[in-house]
Amino acid sequence: MYKISEFSKITNLTVKTLRYYDEENILKPSYRAENAYRYYDDNDFERAKVVILLRNLDFSISEIRDIMANCDCHNDLSYYLSEKQEMIAEQINKGKELINKIDLYLQPKKMEVSCMNYKIELKEFNALTVAAIRFKGKYSDVGKYIGVIYQEAKGKTSGEPFCCYYDDEFKEEADIELCVPTKGMVAGKKIDSKQLPKIRAICTMHVGTYETLNLAYKAVLDYAKEHSLNCILPSREIYHKGPGLVFKGNPNKYVTEIVIPIEQEG
Repeated sequence: MYKISEFSKITNLTVKTLRYYDEENILKPSYRAENAYRYYDDNDFERAKVVILLRNLDFSISEIRDIMANCDCHNDLSYYLSEKQEMIAEQINKGKELINKIDLYLQPKKMEVSCMNYKIELKEFNALTVAAIRFKGKYSDVGKYIGVIYQEAKGKTSGEPFCCYYDDEFKEEADIELCVPTKGMVAGKKIDSKQLPKIRAICTMHVGTYETLNLAYKAVLDYAKEHSLNCILPSREIYHKGPGLVFKGNPNKYVTEIVIPIEQEG
């Protein structure tokens, strides 16, 4: 058995740290004397090596506590290390996305979209037959379904894809209907074939990433308020130019038409 001071020397962990790990149920001594002195054995030494490894790999205290409570052997540890590796990779990807966003503000030329002069038009859209999938989810989930529609429509598509949005506000879990125009009705197990009604709408074109689409929506809604037009649902986003089924391409050159229906007069 090792006294806490001896155990501190053989583990390179300070006495203060060992006491803290004891309190946090990370590394408890195998024996505690009546005088409350802590004593450690070789099994504690093996556990200490795992704690030190996890600490050096930047695991948090809560993560280390969870692992030490459930890890019985080296094979178990490998699963936790793999999960941590995946978490770090995801953080790196999110970090890269954040860097790209910051870069937009550091390079004024890339922010031309923020001062884009949106041309507002009033258009009529005829009734349209579409193959559609309606779902509730994130706006970024659209890409999961577009391939399904094209696969089931089997060459009967006849126009650019678009989304109908059935919420009048931004939502984390949005009510979305992905549509692709078709030549007549199309049968499919995973898609609905339907006809959308004729609409009159306020429209504008947005050139740039989807992250700045809010600017186009502002322009359309401002126009509606200025001209006392009553907007109705569902709104549409028509993707004239966007990511492909395999490659995303240059997002700064995406072309999206914002279509917000309005109530017909009379």
